[in-house]
Amino acid sequence: MSITRIDMGPRMSQAVVHGSTVYLAGQVADEPKGKSVTEQTAQILGQIDRLLAAAGTDKSKILMATIYLTDIAGFAGMNAAWEPWVAQGNTPARATVEAKLVAPEYLVEIAVIAAV
Repeated sequence: MSITRIDMGPRMSQAVVHGSTVYLAGQVADEPKGKSVTEQTAQILGQIDRLLAAAGTDKSKILMATIYLTDIAGFAGMNAAWEPWVAQGNTPARATVEAKLVAPEYLVEIAVIAAV
């Protein structure tokens, strides 16, 4: 079975397709400084759309999402962007946890696994 790597860098790939499954690396906002959890989430969801399209799939095929928030108090703000974006009738399994992220300006990080 082949493996395809998308947006591969020296440390990691942004997406890896193996068989009929695509694994996305945790996505953070490109320009997080001064942005709210809702704004960062919306930016991340756009990145997820782009990576899924590059892998030949879309958000309706997401199987699992893991969402990391630096402060769980941002849960409602994250959902304000997530709920209108997620494919209704095809909502994935999901876990949301509070975690310290790589830099203080990042408020949210999202990783997904999807079918191709």
